[in-house]
Amino acid sequence: MAQPLSPSEVFHALVRGVCDRTWDDLPGLYAEQTNVVHPLDPFRAPPLLTREQLHEHFAGGDEILGDVRFQPANITIHETADPEVIVGEFEYRGTVPATGEPFALPGIFVMRVRDGQIVSSRDYVDHLGLARALGRTDGLITALGDAQPARKTAKAV
Repeated sequence: MAQPLSPSEVFHALVRGVCDRTWDDLPGLYAEQTNVVHPLDPFRAPPLLTREQLHEHFAGGDEILGDVRFQPANITIHETADPEVIVGEFEYRGTVPATGEPFALPGIFVMRVRDGQIVSSRDYVDHLGLARALGRTDGLITALGDAQPARKTAKAV
């Protein structure tokens, strides 16, 4: 029986898999029941709690990223007192297709890996930087404005 991947190996497989767009393989890095949150998501999406939800999440990768390509860089893994938990710091580096301008998206993943699978993760990624790299800041701003709760106006008495 093969030894399960270490938390560091799982982290590397995840960030490399995102860059390589191996969307069908990535859910296998997660436990059947997991808890993945993206605290910096401007829309505050709910946690991804199952491997099936992660499959759906990753299935939209090509549509979201379009022709933007990037590679992981500046990876630093911090081990913690808990052998299941690591903090992985990194950047996704690439070039904006429309302009040729380089970009670097910083990220930090705080992951709990048990028996070679992610059982929880807090993924902090620069969503605004990604929108910039994709040329979608105007759309993001519009969508955020549309997502705001309706403001009640007080009537003059």
